[in-house]
Amino acid sequence: MEILDYIKRQNDDWLIGCDRFHFQQLFEKFYLELLAYKTPQKILLAERETVRFLAGFIAACAANCPVFLCNPDWGKQEWQEVFNLVQPNLILGDEDSGGWNRIVYAPLPMPPSGSPVPHRDGNRQDGGWTHHYLCPIPNTIMIPTGGSSGKIKFAIHTWDTLMASVKGFTEYFQLNKVNSFCVLPLYHVSGLMQFLRSFTTGGKLAIFPFKEVESNQIYHIEPSEFFISLVPTQLQRLLQNPDLTTWLSQFKTVLLGGAPAWNELLEKARFYRIRLAPTYGMTETASQIATVKPDDFLNGKISSGQILPHAKITICNEQGEILNSNQKGNIIIQSQSLAFGYYPEIWKNKDYLQVDDLGFLDDEGHLNIVGRSSNKIITGGENVYPIEIESAIRATQMVNDVCVIGIPDKQWGQAITAIYIPTKANISTLEIQNILKDKLCKFKIPKHWICVPTLPRNTQGKINHQQLQQIVTNLLQILPK
Repeated sequence: MEILDYIKRQNDDWLIGCDRFHFQQLFEKFYLELLAYKTPQKILLAERETVRFLAGFIAACAANCPVFLCNPDWGKQEWQEVFNLVQPNLILGDEDSGGWNRIVYAPLPMPPSGSPVPHRDGNRQDGGWTHHYLCPIPNTIMIPTGGSSGKIKFAIHTWDTLMASVKGFTEYFQLNKVNSFCVLPLYHVSGLMQFLRSFTTGGKLAIFPFKEVESNQIYHIEPSEFFISLVPTQLQRLLQNPDLTTWLSQFKTVLLGGAPAWNELLEKARFYRIRLAPTYGMTETASQIATVKPDDFLNGKISSGQILPHAKITICNEQGEILNSNQKGNIIIQSQSLAFGYYPEIWKNKDYLQVDDLGFLDDEGHLNIVGRSSNKIITGGENVYPIEIESAIRATQMVNDVCVIGIPDKQWGQAITAIYIPTKANISTLEIQNILKDKLCKFKIPKHWICVPTLPRNTQGKINHQQLQQIVTNLLQILPK
């Protein structure tokens, strides 16, 4: 179905919490402006306001323009990276966020003088920026990733890869229409796919900032008809409020992803009969490719779920040999929703993606994640995965948040280090360690404990490991030996 047909078939009440007619007007305005150009324009979409973002995104897709989704709150250095990489023709942004409230030919904000920034070519008929990179894939949708731990990258998707994800979702949950309650950023794959599932299936879409939901400012909907997507830290915060816990328990399904969830959180959700659906996916796969169905979760199933119809996962060893059930190894993904590469490079082998995650398929074919290969800690010759230690520390109920990393150590190679936020100021690390002695091998118990007021997490709940390593390095230098 053509994008314009999707616009025509929307019901008047499909967009909840936003003005549907304003969306229609903005779409038509943006779409006609983009059609006026002789060639498709390379667009940075940095709208903060929901209706303008959605209208700009759909207009860009309908006009076959490459569109780069951007976070309006990126800092100057991040914007400079993006401009140097993309060299945009047009920017659709919000004046209040340092951008513009119309289609313009200027970057937001300008990088420092003397920096290698894109320049406008006044001799060009389209009046746009000089193109340094041309992506060979037409009609692309670039979704940002990697900003929490390194340079921003854009996963190259198309309307077809995103629709493959939608189709896999609807087939898996056996739905004709998907109603979504979205509290996640639309520029992120987890927010964008909620919109696309509803928009392309004729479902309803409710969009509200998480802060409003957390403060009980909730538009009246029938939760039993809706999917809501959360990251673990959001779920944790909602479960601290009895009223919101009751409200959350009424949802058809609560999708949980974006970062690893800890056992205590899952058990608490199960206790309150939250219809949780833990998921596994990433920007490169256009969101989830494995999901636990709510009934299985409530019945005690602990995994990352069954593989969705549009994807296939195999587990291989380091030699590339396929492993049997319950054997841990590298995760290889094949999917119709797989990205083509990171802009502007196309992956040489586009048929599969080997990710950094390690896991296994159980006897039922459910995916189980062990940890990330890059986060693996080798201490005294032993392999340790932080997720196991973090789960054990959380189970003590003495911390509100925790992250475990390895730091260089002359004796051990790497020393396991726990950075945590205690539930009470008078909790000692000795108390936590004594409990861990019955739960973990001695070599897995952290050698360093660092108490902090907050952990650096992004809006998707993922730890900024680069920033965390710097915090730990600085603290250990001033702490007594």
